[in-house]
This record gives sequence, structure tokens and C-alpha cells, in this order.
Amino acid sequence: MPPRTIIRKEEWERRLREVQVTKDDLNRLIMDYLVIEGYKSAAEEFSDEANVPPPVDFESIESRMVIREALQRGDIEEAISRMNDLNPEILDTNPALYFHLQQQKLIEHIRHGRITEALKFAQDELAPRGEESPEFLAELERTMALLAFDSSSSAPPAISELLSPAQRMKTAGEVNAAILESLSQGKEVKLVQLLKLLCWSEGMLADRADFPKIDLQEGLVATSRKEATDDSIMRE
Repeated sequence: MPPRTIIRKEEWERRLREVQVTKDDLNRLIMDYLVIEGYKSAAEEFSDEANVPPPVDFESIESRMVIREALQRGDIEEAISRMNDLNPEILDTNPALYFHLQQQKLIEHIRHGRITEALKFAQDELAPRGEESPEFLAELERTMALLAFDSSSSAPPAISELLSPAQRMKTAGEVNAAILESLSQGKEVKLVQLLKLLCWSEGMLADRADFPKIDLQEGLVATSRKEATDDSIMRE
């Protein structure tokens, strides 16, 4: 096995400084973040100040945020109505998303103790879809299992988590991604994608060399192994 290459901190930082990242590239990353995360006012101000055209209409950002807020407070009917106003094809062409919205509506019935409404809604709206898909059926059964427990604290975590705020956030995230896709906009912040690529690249390089890892809080840190002499440094 060939000896591992050791890259010293000074050499690594020099190489990083040689990478050219333009201000326009950074501005587009910032705009992408503001648009996808729904910061309409900040996106408008940044667009004017940095002269960066938005990838979508600013009004669509506000529409997405209104829908997300409705889902986060459990108002599923409001969210569905606004989605159809924005683009009815989103739900027409995405049966999984529509099922998850209906599942969330069932969860809200159960959360508020509307048991009769929950049973009728499950039978009329969700059971037929469960017959068409094993995945939908499993989700329906998991949701209906909430009725078997007096409180969420007595239910297994896989069941009780349906009543957590995280479940609403999960549904809102799916909806947000679907709307962005309908606008031909990326579903994930590009900065997050770059960080994932960074982690993957570091993992690949770590199999072959010792080098300064990037700490997102502290910046560059030294290699974990003792730094080698100059002739051990990776050559250009």
C-alpha cells in the first residue's frame, strides 16, 4: 500500500486561496437561499442592492409561505385551497403528496378529538387510496393506530411522532418542494448541496491523505496526524 499523503495546513490554505469564486456566484447562492427559504422581503431588498434577478416571481414566494404557515398550524383545507389557486396541476400530478396532505388532515382530526369525523374521513377519503398502494395503506394503518392509545405519551415513538410539530413540518416541506419544482426551481438550497458535496469529498480524500478538515464553526483545523516534512507535501 502506498504511503499516505500528508497536506500541511499552510499548503491547504494556499490552494483554497487560489480557487476563484466570483461575487456574482456568491450573490446567486444568497438569492437562492432567500427564495427557497421564503424570505420575500429580504430577497427583494437583496435583488435591488446586489442587482441579482430573482429566479422566480416574488409573489410566488409569499404564496408558498402562506401555504406553509397554514400547514404548520394544521389548517390543511386552507393549504390545499391555496395550492389549487396557485397551480391545480401540483396535486393532480402528485398522488403521493395529495395522500400525505389527506393523511395530515386525518391526524388533525385525531389531534383535536374529532373521532367520528376521523373515522368517516379515513373510510371515505384514505381507505380507497390505501387499496391502490401498499405504501399508502401502511401509512393509513399507522395513523389509525393513534386511536388505540389514550394519549400520545403512551404510544410507541413511531406512532406518537405523527402528532409532533415535526410531522407538520415534514408535510410542509414536501409541499414546498413540490411548488418549487412546478416553478422549475431547485427543491433544496444550493448552499446545502455544496455542504453535502464538501462532506462527501472530504470522506473520499480522507481514504488517501491526511489534510486539514473544514470545521464550519472554527474554520480550518490541522491534520489529525503529525505533519510531515516538506517533501511529504502533495505537489501540484
